[in-house]
Amino acid sequence: MHRVVFAPEANQQLVELYRYVALRGSAAVATSFTNAVVEYCERLSRFPRRGTKRDDIRPGLRTVGFRRRVTIAFTVDDTTVTILGVFYGGRDFENSLR
Repeated sequence: MHRVVFAPEANQQLVELYRYVALRGSAAVATSFTNAVVEYCERLSRFPRRGTKRDDIRPGLRTVGFRRRVTIAFTVDDTTVTILGVFYGGRDFENSLR
């Protein structure tokens, strides 16, 4: 099983996502949603090569969608899945990761 780690940028994006959802809904909804995103990322430990290979953006990059609104960008090596970004609502992840 792989270890899942979050890059500082991904952690910051989760904070921003929480704030965005909390402002438009409630703190409870924001907590539930961001926790679900984190849990989904952590499940990559069992099947780390899920998603779509995006070597066209960055070598080794993979992306996977979450609930049609979030794109999770990550890399995989022999022991670790590194979550590079959590992009909400159609944000331009491609340019952010180049």
